[in-house]
Amino acid sequence: MVDLSPPRHAVRLAVKNLSLTQFRSYARLSLDVGPEPVVLTGENGAGKTNLLEALSLLAPGRGLRRARLSDLCQRGADTQGWAVAAILRGPNGCINIGTGDITGTSGRRNIRIDGADAAGQKSLAEQLHVIWLTPRMDRLFIDAPSARRRFFDRLVAGFDPGHGHRLAAYQRCMRKRAQILRAYRVDSSWLNAIEETMSEYAVAVAAARCGTLARLNVLLKAPFGSLFPGAILELEGSVESWLIDMPAVEAEERLRVALAEARAHDMETGGATLGPHRTDLLVRHIDYDLPAGQCSTGEQKMLLVSIVLAHAQAQTQRSGQTPLILLDEVMAHLDAAHRDHLIDALCVLGAQTWLTGVEADLFSSFASRAQFLTISEGRIIDFSDRKLA
Repeated sequence: MVDLSPPRHAVRLAVKNLSLTQFRSYARLSLDVGPEPVVLTGENGAGKTNLLEALSLLAPGRGLRRARLSDLCQRGADTQGWAVAAILRGPNGCINIGTGDITGTSGRRNIRIDGADAAGQKSLAEQLHVIWLTPRMDRLFIDAPSARRRFFDRLVAGFDPGHGHRLAAYQRCMRKRAQILRAYRVDSSWLNAIEETMSEYAVAVAAARCGTLARLNVLLKAPFGSLFPGAILELEGSVESWLIDMPAVEAEERLRVALAEARAHDMETGGATLGPHRTDLLVRHIDYDLPAGQCSTGEQKMLLVSIVLAHAQAQTQRSGQTPLILLDEVMAHLDAAHRDHLIDALCVLGAQTWLTGVEADLFSSFASRAQFLTISEGRIIDFSDRKLA
């Protein structure tokens, strides 16, 4: 069995206080919690997932629902702004993070860290990493490659806080190149410069992905005894495959030449023939020797759990700090044995995990190792902290 124990020097990153203002079903909320797992129970539509979504916005990106900023504001609110703030307990004491969409701003969410305006979402990645599983992701292995890329790129960002920034820069270069090609006024010197920059970002993105892939595959060979399936991850992409056989500088030059040669084709299609934007994540079930997409729904869910737990373990071993884990309605799809083992694994890993479910009985194996909140209509109606002695 793989040793789940985090390094002795590992520090648990944990939410100490979560405050919401006009966010989804919450007019106002201030919630104090301990560092242990937090279990949220209540009827469907009570507001459990809204709390997880708020926590997911402490990380770069659009959160676990990928919602528009305007959709996050509470319906019927007096103003159109919303805000999420948290006090996080980490390796250097407590930090305050706030984000929100304030009326009259440019449509980008504002970010403040310890009271000071932050320059972009990269600053969030430097403070914490958040990973999640939601019911929507149950189709991850059979949906389009773009969903798998987003999922894997979040994992990569846990090891490399600059990954999201470089990926966004690459995508901006790609869009600019497409605009020039569509204009049918090909300025070779301008395109050469854009394609050179695009190639540099592309190889950096691909290299970070390959590094994460190697770390996870080590832990996924036989994860957690045999209760969660072993898996092999593979990246199906041109640039990633080049990096297996050549140094980064050669891969950059190869992509630059390929982009220049593909201008006529890309002018017609409006995209880019090659690049990390076309990479797919392939997952294979080791025991069945099957692609994940051909496994049962339950096995696919367990493969996702294996990947998330392996990522949390690998990140903790590398950085000495646990990630924040959000699991939305995961227990409902697992049998009793897997629920018990997942709970034990989460407690041993030491990461603060927020879990949702309709029935509290699904989490009974936590016993005194977790905090239990009951939610109804956007209000916390019961808080049982079973961890306190």
